[in-house]
Amino acid sequence: MAKRFADKLALITGAAGGMGLAFARKFAEEGAALVLTDVDQAGLEAAAAELRAQGAPCSTHRVDLASEKDSQQFAAQICERHSRLDVLVNNAGLAYGEIAHSFESLSQEKWLRFLAVNTVAPLILAQALRPSLARARGVIVNITSMASYVPATAYGVTKAALNAMTFGMANVFAADGIRVNAIAPGVMETPASRTQLPQGTFERVQSQQLLKLQGTADDIAALGLFLASDDARFITCEIVNCDAGSRLRGWRG
Repeated sequence: MAKRFADKLALITGAAGGMGLAFARKFAEEGAALVLTDVDQAGLEAAAAELRAQGAPCSTHRVDLASEKDSQQFAAQICERHSRLDVLVNNAGLAYGEIAHSFESLSQEKWLRFLAVNTVAPLILAQALRPSLARARGVIVNITSMASYVPATAYGVTKAALNAMTFGMANVFAADGIRVNAIAPGVMETPASRTQLPQGTFERVQSQQLLKLQGTADDIAALGLFLASDDARFITCEIVNCDAGSRLRGWRG
């Protein structure tokens, strides 16, 4: 079977584990060369060793997306090395801890950090990588969340803002033939969700699904590969829900 991403390059943020690693595995299976970033250097190297053992060309880069300077320096390096970048998956973000539990008690400093990482960083990185994305008429996939439809926490607010950012990015980047879409996952089975979410919360959110299935990181990665492929060449400026029909997003979703 033909591999959809043979001779193509995919850059994935937050790739040391969980959903980011699932994306990396799927792209590798479909023939892509990989550029992986995370703040977890040890996790990155373990992920890269696994992927290289399977024959996937892979480079790793520790990048703090909270830093505009870090993002721009990294992107300049990538554009210098790779004249074409076919796919950018903006997966990295803050999801657990205070961002997932707090709202009105947060300081401005914390709000700005959360928004910087989860909402603004995808734009900053994409814009800095734009020359290589434009040469490939590439694709950007942002990872948002079902929480964006009921933003009762700082996390939900940052992801609602990322939905809006996705629409803005799609409008601006279209001038270079670059498509921009986002995926809004439901509650998914990942090591982080199982260790960071209380069991009661996980079960309550899952109970709102129309389909009584367990979502996995592979479900999100498979959808992301479709959106990044030529099969989706006529799709841009969309937020695609992947949540087994969760009632939490309501009729507006």
